[in-house]
Amino acid sequence: MTRYAIRALIPAVLAAVTLAGCSASSGGGGAATTDTAKNGDSAPAKAVESGAARKGTTLGAPGSACELPVTFDLAEDWKPQAVEVGPGSGPAEPGRQGSATMVCEIDAKPAGNIGYLRVWRGEGAGTGPRAALEGFVAGDPNAAKASYTQTRAGSVTATEVTYTVTVELLDEQKTERAFAVATPGGPVVVHLGGLDSQEHREMLPAYELARKTLQLG
Repeated sequence: MTRYAIRALIPAVLAAVTLAGCSASSGGGGAATTDTAKNGDSAPAKAVESGAARKGTTLGAPGSACELPVTFDLAEDWKPQAVEVGPGSGPAEPGRQGSATMVCEIDAKPAGNIGYLRVWRGEGAGTGPRAALEGFVAGDPNAAKASYTQTRAGSVTATEVTYTVTVELLDEQKTERAFAVATPGGPVVVHLGGLDSQEHREMLPAYELARKTLQLG
């Protein structure tokens, strides 16, 4: 099946499922290979220079689609929706990855891409961004080649990870990435996936807009 045939098929599939239709990154329970530099961090992957995303709404404040311990700007036409994960769900259930629980997903389809920007809440008020990301990546059994770097999310210290995930439907590897920040209520992870690496690259401006505008709530 070609990539273009899959692009036509995926929206119908996504519309027919709920939380269980999360991407491979929403799975959990396995250990991922970590590939880091000598000091534990490596240089960040070079982002595609496709221009800045146009700002839509601001997410995270009381009264927004997802109330979060942080706020950040969404790209124009991306549609957020709060996610509720039942208390009985285990670490291998959709909506949980490692010790993180999904609380919001922002759909790119109205903006013309197939993928989501997802927000996850981690456990432990004292958990740092790096530890939160390592646990998050380790919770995806298909993750490999993880590379971590220190960065900023707005004015807040953050850690970012890029890694690959095996896509069985396409028989190829795709790139995913996430950044994490610490908050008084525990770490927050913002993750960008996508149907494949091309979709991922096309959605990077929306991810960067969220990262650069993030503020603690």
